[in-house]
Amino acid sequence: MKRNSSNYWIYLGMISVFGVLIYLALCSGERFDHHPGTGIMPTSAGAFELFTNIISDNMTNSLTILLLQIIVILLTVRVFSYLFKYIGQPGVMGEIVAGIVLGPSLLGYFFPEFSANLFPPESLDNLNLLSQIGLVLFMFVIGLELDFSVLKNKLNETLVISHAGIVVPFFLGVVAAIWVYEDYASGQTAFLPFALFIGICMSITAFPVLARIVQERNMTKTSVGMLSIASAANDDVTAWCLLAIVIALAKAGTFVSALYTIGLTLIYIVFMFLVMRPFLRKIGETYAYSEVINKTFVGFIFLILVLSSAITEIIGIHALFGAFIAGVVMPTNIGFRKVMMEKVEDVSLVFFLPLFFAFSGLHTEIGLINTPELWGVCLLFIVVAIAGKFGGCTLAARAVGENWKDSLIVGTLMNTRGLMQLVALNIGFEMGILTSEMFVVLLLMSLLTTFMATPMLSLVERIFSKQKESKGHREKVLLSFGRPETGKTLLNIADLMLGHRLQSSLITGIHFTLGTDLNPAKADEYEQESFIPLREEAEHLQLHVQERYQVTDRLIPEMVKIARQEQVDHLFLGAGQQFMMGNDIPASTFGKKFTTVSRWLKQLKNHPLHLPGTLLRQKLESIMEHVDCSVGIFVNRGFTHASYILLLVDNETDLFLFNYAQTRLGEQSMTIRICFTDEHPNETVLARVTSDFVQRDTAKFILDKPLVSNPLTEDKESLLVLSYATCQKLSKDQNLFAKLPSLLIIRPQINTENTNK
Repeated sequence: MKRNSSNYWIYLGMISVFGVLIYLALCSGERFDHHPGTGIMPTSAGAFELFTNIISDNMTNSLTILLLQIIVILLTVRVFSYLFKYIGQPGVMGEIVAGIVLGPSLLGYFFPEFSANLFPPESLDNLNLLSQIGLVLFMFVIGLELDFSVLKNKLNETLVISHAGIVVPFFLGVVAAIWVYEDYASGQTAFLPFALFIGICMSITAFPVLARIVQERNMTKTSVGMLSIASAANDDVTAWCLLAIVIALAKAGTFVSALYTIGLTLIYIVFMFLVMRPFLRKIGETYAYSEVINKTFVGFIFLILVLSSAITEIIGIHALFGAFIAGVVMPTNIGFRKVMMEKVEDVSLVFFLPLFFAFSGLHTEIGLINTPELWGVCLLFIVVAIAGKFGGCTLAARAVGENWKDSLIVGTLMNTRGLMQLVALNIGFEMGILTSEMFVVLLLMSLLTTFMATPMLSLVERIFSKQKESKGHREKVLLSFGRPETGKTLLNIADLMLGHRLQSSLITGIHFTLGTDLNPAKADEYEQESFIPLREEAEHLQLHVQERYQVTDRLIPEMVKIARQEQVDHLFLGAGQQFMMGNDIPASTFGKKFTTVSRWLKQLKNHPLHLPGTLLRQKLESIMEHVDCSVGIFVNRGFTHASYILLLVDNETDLFLFNYAQTRLGEQSMTIRICFTDEHPNETVLARVTSDFVQRDTAKFILDKPLVSNPLTEDKESLLVLSYATCQKLSKDQNLFAKLPSLLIIRPQINTENTNK
């Protein structure tokens, strides 16, 4: 304490002494006041007026305007991304729409003065440069995401599907360009680059949007999902190479001049694949599994990225192509790519890319399509785009042996254009190939073809769902878990409760990762790690368990949706040790809000909320309210295996628990011990339990001591099976509830007979 006091006195003394010295030095400089100054003009304005003038000047300087633009853009993008995810669309589509909203189509139309002050024309160059840097980083990530092993595994099919998805729409796009060129482009650009560019716009597939749709719909490991991703990857590589050729033709002016650019481009690609890729592979093997990658190495990778982008820009194709190729030639091992994507992806997707959407939106004015003829052109391009991409890929998939359902799914996914087409459209607009009207027409086409993907997939699933229905009903069991070990435990619990019925059931283990911005490559790695314990236990029990991995930021709605759509019979969930602990704090004069806050704070104190395996009571109740199946909530309190099973009975409604007890009767010699919550149970219930179960099979059922005096409740190898209603009743006595062993809390299936006959 004395040491701290002396430090304060030293500080005060230092400030005082040097403050006086600085004052004296400034006073001595007053003799120079007769010299004229050029920095500050004398003024008679008051102090406050001077302050407001300074604030006004600061608000109009280029840096402040840019920072304010970024703030507004990021806020708007986050809101629209959330709204679009809520309605089942990819979040990136909401971000694109947010950019359009900030442009003259909405903000500029309804609030022209505010829009002019926020986005003055002279400030757009800064925004454009930042957005271009973001695009370079984004295209580098897209290159990193491409997995050539996937392409090799399905090379024949993907070549047919992806190139059919380029040739057919490219041809139709060129034909459509002939139709509209004279009226909407002849005054700005030559026909050849215009027609080729329209063909490219019809051919592009949005690989990142498609990959995230496949991931969100749990199709990553399905045959059709892998085929779609591989085809989209092949499509992307081919389309970007074609786009590079089109850009070279547009810049060179003639085909002969463009040959020089195309030749240099080919030399560049050969060098990157035959020289840089083997060199980077050796470096990647060194750093792939290092816990720490030094800044020198990261700087070297970024240098390669910038050099590649600069070279392609200089030789006559866009810098984005160089960034894309730089990502493609990076080492293929997942450890290396994971580290690099973590370095680049978040800042490019969260910060820079929204700036690109906003800049695109600032020269997107929907009002430019103001005549029936232009709306007709818009409709023409929408029909051409869907017919070429959806029709071409669907028929190609059917031709290589896929069934109609999978072919339609491939066609629907390949028809998504979204973000990648927006990048291409901006290149065309920047080069003067596209007029403002054609830019808006193609942007609307891109948005519509991407919007239709999710509802189209649902429609295809609905149409073909009846064909998947089996003649005999098989029970469906869903194990939902966060921590990998919980999946193994839930499978054991399901085996314990369902017995031989589990052998003939359709069992699905689902693991959720919160957040929808997870890269597909990372998701694949996390998926492999998450299912290892469940997979090993399934092999031990000789059970087949379907594995499903899903990334979402709407955990409860997604879980409910899966249980309802797939008509699950039994849902097993994991809960933390503190489940229902501290949930019944008496409401005081502060009311229910105080109770809720206190409950939440106690949960936060006792157990970290970020653990996905821990579901709070409110979330579990929300699940039970919206699903019809039976729900088993397992509360792990040191459970390893069940040496004793205690079946807890409180009243007549708990007799449904004997349905589960009887399942195991003929399978093992484990005795089911029946105990009541009260020392003096209801005579009618006691008589029924005794006559229907205990007396019928004394070797399998034992009437044990009541719960309070039962010594097995202190044994960690005991499993207490009880109904959810009884659990709620017991939780009112927190001391008793805390002493109970591991719990399996069952909410029976709704609208079924709960009493045993």
